Amino acid sequence: MAFELPSDLHPDVAPLAWMLGTWRGNGHGDYPTIDKHEFGQELIFTHDGRPFLQYLSRTWVVDDAGEHVREDMVETGFLRGTSDGKGTARVEMVVAHHTGVVEIYYGEASGGRLDLSTDAVARTESAHEVVGATRLYGNVEGDLLYAYDVAAEGHALQPRAWARLQRG
Repeated sequence: MAFELPSDLHPDVAPLAWMLGTWRGNGHGDYPTIDKHEFGQELIFTHDGRPFLQYLSRTWVVDDAGEHVREDMVETGFLRGTSDGKGTARVEMVVAHHTGVVEIYYGEASGGRLDLSTDAVARTESAHEVVGATRLYGNVEGDLLYAYDVAAEGHALQPRAWARLQRG
């Protein structure tokens, strides 16, 4: 699918522009506190001319045949950029999970890649303990690939979810 840059793209988020749109595909989840599973996912990045992207992610568990089993995770948030005008941006990302966890990330975007690490994690009283996380997003052959690693519930930082999504 062809992708066009928005005419009102704020220069601070230019290094993130490749992420704009709706992405769908399948991923994998695994962690010591959850069962290994496959999931479907929809990721949406939107922009309204201001120096941030809005983010929405929803996942659903699928069976071995790829059929929907049940709804799973929901996240929403914002990516704010500060471009150096040379294709690189310092990025701040705020993510709120439906489980009561909020993560604040800092990182850098350039060349179709975004690397982020948490600076702070907060949670509601009923949420599971999460102490840190990293996210890696990349434009690989026109697809969005990502990896989400988490340190939670007494476990060291390790893979939690990863996926390959197509624009659509």
